[in-house]
Amino acid sequence: MSTPSASGSPTRLPGPPRLVPVTQARRSGAVPGLRHRPAAPADPGKAAEVDRRLEAWVRRLDAFPRAWTGDFAGFQFGRAVVLQHPGAADLERLTVAGKLLLAENLVDNCYCEEDEDKGGSSRGLGGRLIRAQSALDPFHSTPELEARWRRGVQADGPLRSYHGALKDYAVFATPSQTDRLVHDLARLHLGYLGEAAWAEIRYVPPVWEYLMMRQFNNFRPCLSIVDAVDGYELPEALYARPEIQRITALAGNATTIVNDLYSFTKELANDPSHLNLPQVIAANERCGLKAAFLKAVVIHNQVMEAFEEEAAALSATSPLVERYARGLAAWVSGNHEWHATNTHRYHLPNYW
Repeated sequence: MSTPSASGSPTRLPGPPRLVPVTQARRSGAVPGLRHRPAAPADPGKAAEVDRRLEAWVRRLDAFPRAWTGDFAGFQFGRAVVLQHPGAADLERLTVAGKLLLAENLVDNCYCEEDEDKGGSSRGLGGRLIRAQSALDPFHSTPELEARWRRGVQADGPLRSYHGALKDYAVFATPSQTDRLVHDLARLHLGYLGEAAWAEIRYVPPVWEYLMMRQFNNFRPCLSIVDAVDGYELPEALYARPEIQRITALAGNATTIVNDLYSFTKELANDPSHLNLPQVIAANERCGLKAAFLKAVVIHNQVMEAFEEEAAALSATSPLVERYARGLAAWVSGNHEWHATNTHRYHLPNYW
């Protein structure tokens, strides 16, 4: 696949560069120079209780093999949602936020990641993701065919978790909040498909195109639920306004770059051809990974600054919008804190 150069003539981007894993990648804590706000501390007891409830839920669903229990514990789902939703109305809503986060990760790991043990692959991904979407957006047909569909959903761990998590979310969310989440998960699936298509042809996009894909393949479904978890609704007519959509997208894009930065060394070790923002910058600008990583920090900071400034301006227009923007900001801060402190999953390169 070719992209136009500055002169208008087509140029072929190189395939993923040959990369040597970053050595001495043991630095933890916040990325130096990364723009972020401190998160409200997570109550350890509350996080432990959410984890206990999630583990019981996973066991009832038989959502994944017991051999994956270590990965489940290392992810720290309870701590993640307690950090991300400091204004949660109650423990039940926090638990459902954890169920959704867990289900989204199961679908990603089992369907999308190139992992023979878990069954993921870019090949045939569209078929798997359309079934996943149907677990959220039910199939309507004849009674006999609907019964077969239900049996298909119940026969697969990731599908069971998606279906069960959304059903539990709909208990306290309004119909419009539930429908909003279903559509944002469809956006996520579209992003998965875009990334998989590039992987199949070993396409390295320009930076703008990579970040465009990541606006779909990002944390937006988690941000979609901040009002419901906090116990209120930003009405659909207000949520759909372009300026509200923009601050929601900016928040999601900033957190996604955070994920690229903190996942960088893990991805290099596991799959050196896997695309992330530093790798895409390095390929496009013909620079080293250190320079590319530091430039990715600058891009993040610009996106984060735009989110903070525009969210503050909108917050002055309405107490309800201010509450929603505050929930977005809290999720962004909590998600950064989870990345910066989860040493089971993340280590930083030794670039400072």
